[in-house]
Amino acid sequence: QVQLVESGGGLVQAGGSLRLSCAASGRTFGLYAMGWFRQAPGKEREVVAAITRNGGNIYYTDSVKGRFTLSRDNTRNTGYLQMSSLSLGDTAVYYCAATSRAPLGGLRIDSRDYDYWGQGTQVTVSS
Repeated sequence: QVQLVESGGGLVQAGGSLRLSCAASGRTFGLYAMGWFRQAPGKEREVVAAITRNGGNIYYTDSVKGRFTLSRDNTRNTGYLQMSSLSLGDTAVYYCAATSRAPLGGLRIDSRDYDYWGQGTQVTVSS
């Protein structure tokens, strides 16, 4: 098993930036594909970005392309989501997730494919 803890959320003005971190403990982080999801009030949880076990392939949902950058450092057991040009529509609770059910080069963008979740971190963008 792996345990995940997010950090880095907070309140930011529109146009600003934040970097979220996802610290993993337990089994070797490189055994897991990772994803970031978010859930806004009254909305379903949606995928933001996902990365393969070795970081070789990354997926971004259309609304964050060009603004968010997902990366991971398996030597530090940490994943990062750099968010720039934030807008009101980015306000949500952000969750990192991990799954062992992906091959080395495989991406997973469906939340049902993820077995391990962090507690979430709130990101609030103000005008």
